[in-house]
Amino acid sequence: MVKALLFKGDKKPNKKRKRAAATGNEDDAENEASTSKALTTTTSSAAETDEDDSWVSAELASDLTGPVIFVLPTDTPSCLACDALGKVFSVSVENIVDANPATAEPHDVRQVWIANKIVGTELFSFKGHHGKYLGVDKFGVLSASREAISPEEQFTCIPMSNNPGTFGIQTQRDKFIVIDPEATATDKTVRGDSEDLNYNSTLRIRMQARFKPKLKVAKETAAREKISRKELEALVGRRLDDDDVKILKRARRDGNFHEKLLDVKVKGKHDKFA
Repeated sequence: MVKALLFKGDKKPNKKRKRAAATGNEDDAENEASTSKALTTTTSSAAETDEDDSWVSAELASDLTGPVIFVLPTDTPSCLACDALGKVFSVSVENIVDANPATAEPHDVRQVWIANKIVGTELFSFKGHHGKYLGVDKFGVLSASREAISPEEQFTCIPMSNNPGTFGIQTQRDKFIVIDPEATATDKTVRGDSEDLNYNSTLRIRMQARFKPKLKVAKETAAREKISRKELEALVGRRLDDDDVKILKRARRDGNFHEKLLDVKVKGKHDKFA
């Protein structure tokens, strides 16, 4: 499900939680309540991962998916934008710390593009806020006026090893998107006809953290591992010794938590009647 794009400072909508009706006998209800309470922290952490609206720099082409912005190599930080008519231009970045392009975030929906990998290829398309795709014609003119993807709307993103987080954006005519060094400082013209991959044709791509594969996996792993002794005891239904706690926490990391949880529960019943 596609979620609305949020900018820094926007209020997040409140979400109501629905509770399932209790069924079964009293013991089952108590166990279900304990389990639900113990899993609250994990559920909350997973939700935080899904709702993370912070922005990070893409490092690899495989990172590129979802909302992105292209930060241009201009003296005054700016990024690529388009209007409702499909005109592509540069616009100043307002959400930035100490003019560092690695901290840039969008403040206007016109700055945001949706990156998608074209199936069966290593190429990417970038859709503007108005539903039309970024393209470069044979004269090197950028526009965002087409609703379908042709070769002019397909790009190769080449990561720059000497400057992590930056890319050369190459067209299917083997040209690069570049800022015009001859343009004024306040009005940098962006074109798509550079023969060379150099400083002026090196763009930083920023993306939402929740879409970055490496960060997403790391946060989900951390959410699985984060559980307290009290929560584990609530799941098992009795006090645990240190060895049991270590076994269960290790099982959460290894992915076999439910099997180990059952073993510890069974062990507790055996100890009770020993």
